[in-house]
Amino acid sequence: MKKRKNRHIGSNLDDFLKEEGLLEEIEEVVAKRIFVFQMEKEMKKQNLDKAALAEKMETSRSAVDRILNPESPSTLRSFAKAARALGRHLKISLA
Repeated sequence: MKKRKNRHIGSNLDDFLKEEGLLEEIEEVVAKRIFVFQMEKEMKKQNLDKAALAEKMETSRSAVDRILNPESPSTLRSFAKAARALGRHLKISLA
């Protein structure tokens, strides 16, 4: 009996995710998780909690919760507003 070859052996993760139709979704989640990680790190550095950040952003605590939730959709406008509230700039690039 002949063994069936795994078509993914030798391929990279991006190729596999693309074939499965998951690459774009995964890239979006990863990008937001990185942004959230950076936001939380900066908040800790500045000794800010979510309520204080919401006040600086002139928004609600629930809006900050949505921004900091990697599973919740956010807009670039929200990201930029959060970055400005922390005294930072949002930087977007193509890789």
